[in-house]
Amino acid sequence: METLAQLEALCERLYNSQDSVERAHAESTLKCFSVNADYISQCQYLLDNASSPYALMMASSSMLTLVTEQNLPLQLRIDIRNYLINYLATKGPELETFVLVSLIQLFCRITKFGWLDDERFRDVVKEATNFLAQAQYHYAIGLKILNQLVSEINQPNPGFPATRHRRVASSFRDQSLFQIYQISLTSLFQSKADVGSKLQELSLSLAHCCLSFDFMGTAYDESSDEIGTVQFPPPWKAALEDPSKLQIFFDYYAMNQTFSKEALECLLRLASARRSVFPNDAARLKFLSHLMQGTKEILQTGIGLADHDNYHAFCRLLGRFKVNYQLSELVSAEGYSDWIHLVAEFTLKSLHSWKWAGSSIFYLLNLWSRSVTSLRYLNSDKPNLLDEYVPKVIESFVSSRFDSLQSELSDEIGENPLDNVEALQDQLEFFPHLCRFQYESCSSYLIKIMEPMMQAYMEEANRQIPADSYGLSLTETKLAWFVHIVAAILKAKQTSTFGGESNEILDAELSARTLQLIYISDTGLHSRRYGDVSKQRLDRAILTFLDYLRRCYVGDQSVLSSKLYARLSELGLHDHTLLLNAIVGKIATNLKSYTKCKEVIDQTINLLLEMASGYGTAKLLFKLDTIKHIISNLNREQFPFLENWDCFRSRTTLYYAIGMLVFMEDSPMKFKSSMEQFLQVFVRLESTPDALFQSDAVKYAFIGLMRDLRGMAMATNSRRTYGFLFDWLYPAHMSLILKAIEHCADVPEVTTPLLKFVAELVQNKSQRVTFDSSSPNGILLFREVSKLIVAYGSRIVSLPNKADLYTSKYKGISICLIILSRALSGNYVNFGVFELYGDRALVDALDITTKMILSIPMADILAFRKVAAAYFAFLEILFNGHLSFVLSLDTTIFVFLLRSLEAGLKDLSEKISSQCAATIDSLATFYFMHVTVGESPVSPAAHNVARLMSDYPGILSGILKTLFEDVILEDRGNQWSLGRAILSLILISEEMFTNIKAQILASYRVDQHQRLSLCFDKLMEDVTLSLDAKNRDKFSKNLTRFKTEFCAK
Repeated sequence: METLAQLEALCERLYNSQDSVERAHAESTLKCFSVNADYISQCQYLLDNASSPYALMMASSSMLTLVTEQNLPLQLRIDIRNYLINYLATKGPELETFVLVSLIQLFCRITKFGWLDDERFRDVVKEATNFLAQAQYHYAIGLKILNQLVSEINQPNPGFPATRHRRVASSFRDQSLFQIYQISLTSLFQSKADVGSKLQELSLSLAHCCLSFDFMGTAYDESSDEIGTVQFPPPWKAALEDPSKLQIFFDYYAMNQTFSKEALECLLRLASARRSVFPNDAARLKFLSHLMQGTKEILQTGIGLADHDNYHAFCRLLGRFKVNYQLSELVSAEGYSDWIHLVAEFTLKSLHSWKWAGSSIFYLLNLWSRSVTSLRYLNSDKPNLLDEYVPKVIESFVSSRFDSLQSELSDEIGENPLDNVEALQDQLEFFPHLCRFQYESCSSYLIKIMEPMMQAYMEEANRQIPADSYGLSLTETKLAWFVHIVAAILKAKQTSTFGGESNEILDAELSARTLQLIYISDTGLHSRRYGDVSKQRLDRAILTFLDYLRRCYVGDQSVLSSKLYARLSELGLHDHTLLLNAIVGKIATNLKSYTKCKEVIDQTINLLLEMASGYGTAKLLFKLDTIKHIISNLNREQFPFLENWDCFRSRTTLYYAIGMLVFMEDSPMKFKSSMEQFLQVFVRLESTPDALFQSDAVKYAFIGLMRDLRGMAMATNSRRTYGFLFDWLYPAHMSLILKAIEHCADVPEVTTPLLKFVAELVQNKSQRVTFDSSSPNGILLFREVSKLIVAYGSRIVSLPNKADLYTSKYKGISICLIILSRALSGNYVNFGVFELYGDRALVDALDITTKMILSIPMADILAFRKVAAAYFAFLEILFNGHLSFVLSLDTTIFVFLLRSLEAGLKDLSEKISSQCAATIDSLATFYFMHVTVGESPVSPAAHNVARLMSDYPGILSGILKTLFEDVILEDRGNQWSLGRAILSLILISEEMFTNIKAQILASYRVDQHQRLSLCFDKLMEDVTLSLDAKNRDKFSKNLTRFKTEFCAK
């Protein structure tokens, strides 16, 4: 190629050039090093002779790519490994850091990939130990190798089969991990006096890597703060029982702030050790006492806690005490009283410094919450001291939240925590447990603070203009936060361990005041402030409260409480019907008053839907005059938000709820009355001239109509109610839908809601699309669907592509696939009728759908997940029920479909791979039944499939190989589905199976061939030339055994 100097210059430009064209040229020129295994020797030449660190880096990274992506011969991998370890030993100390890191990663990657192939790869710990026996530079390299090795083996690699990764990780865990952990401890002790050295940092990092290893293959989320119980293997017991090997991490924490956080992370994982790793309770209690003593010293001195990373990690460590230990163990531990006192002081101080504490405080609050919920199980006579500290924690929490809300209200840039209701409720999850621990005193405290604010808020309602806009917003914000607290208390009611009638009385006291607040918030000055953000936050909090109040005391799962209604009767709410009416009144007020705040409107409608979905609650709702008023007057004059474009999607949910209530009575007259408003829109749009159909006013009216009708269609859950809607819609109004497709096919804002409505209309959920035996309605429905799909498809495939392909084209096509899938699988059409009477509805729909599919590149089908889901679901239904159509397609189209199925089998989604397997099984089963064991004369479809398989034998062979690779290399939960397709393919061609078997064996070491060949022989034991259920079940059992034995070491 080029001279060494030229190569070095190219490498320097690759990594350093600011010119993108120059950099791209260098990358293109050097690409051969990373794609062609023949260049490995040249990479080694560069490593031996180049002086530029960038040339060394290019050689190392290229070899890493080759090792990762290509299946190199075993001897070559061993040679590379040996070369690297010698190279690191001789030249490692003089390399640039980034080159050294890359070479170590390469060495560890090739070690991991070859771990199960040859014992020489498993000698890595011994070879790293040789580095530790030398001078400081080599010692550091040894530690870096072990650090990277543990990380490399712990992390899955793209392209490296998950089952093989787990086997490597398990073998490494059992053979080497504890030995490496002991090396890290030894190194920590040896370098303890060398404060701040690199060896200290590397040793601590190595210990952290070992303790963070995924011992059980559960693959917890590294980006999350949450860790579960650490499943240390039995050999680790001695290290855990030795106090000095726990204390060393506390020593390193206090020693140097540079790596103090990592020391805390190690302690966090040690604190999470599983119970059974200790020989007895005494040893576990001793370990806990040492942990408690170490954290107590940190609490007393405060050392390191000025650093926020340390503070956060320390809060997590304290939180683990109650996660991993029972309250009885904590109370019994030596020094518990002093420890809990210090933890309480630390919590109060953290709450006071809420800006500094941030989200870390919730680990501490979780500790207190878990402690009080465990009291019922505490049998110890030793004082737990919770009754002394918990009230202080509650009061400090409330006051700190007030301070934070005031600060965040002043900060116009930052996000207000009240804007994310779900996240806020998650944050408040701990509070009900603390509150109900001493509910009477806690509720009194809350009421004491709440009442003056409510009084001030009421006084503002009587004004014409607010006396102090900022003060009013602050009051509303604080009230909203209080309402969220009450909602959280009600939410936890059913799971609380502190129950009884006294609690219901206190629930009533808090609920009564919140219900009073609802009345105040919608009267006087406040009734003109729905555009204010603070008012919207308060109303969202109120809706959350009403949702949990209804679940506890009104809903289908609620318990009627005389204690609650005794208090609420003072507000005129004597029973659950009146309370429900008050809730519906608030819903009506919101829908009438809010015109632009989508968040409040959506939450209001969702509350209505929740109530309409419950059978008992829905019956009560239907009797309320307020609900009847909403149903009768659902127009833009009464409810202006219906005209807001941002709220158009909300209309579907609203009419879903309304539809559920309308269909409660099962009355044709009530149904027709409720559809009167839709009829008026239909009449107006049907009389619109074609030239005006694309005007904004017409489009908006039509879009709203489609969204509303979709909601009504979603609510039809029975044959009778679906019949109401179908008879109203067909034939009178279907022509308008077709007209909209013809005029607006290129307007996705129109076609998307239209197609989604049709997709809902044709879905036979709960067997609702069932007509009388003498009715042609099923066929008529499909004919209308066919017209719509043909009208849309014939236009969309001819339109030029736009920038946003998904919105303008792919989304509509995917919905068409869903429509046709539902119609073909709905069991309400006898499709043989169409061919019998020469009706082209079915053929035309399938033809245009095929054209739509072919208009999307396969890469895009796989890239857009919703398109892929619709596409493969359609193919499954098409191959299962209409295979004769598939076999009549042009050869290139048929091959395209099969290639796509092979690609789908490799998809990460088990649902998609299962659908592909089922589709392949349908094709192979047809071939088996009509060609392999079929009798002459054969049908045209059988003739076609025989011809296609003869012309393209490699396609099914490739699919069978992919299926076997899925079973062997992946841990999928759909092996049963894959097995059905495998059996069908094996039975149609024994030669194909033999060839695939040979190809698979060729990818393994020769010494494994006999064992693996025996696995294939056992796979077909007692399997006959049949696809009946019994034979399939036998093969499925054989396949499970095959995978276990084939993947065994």
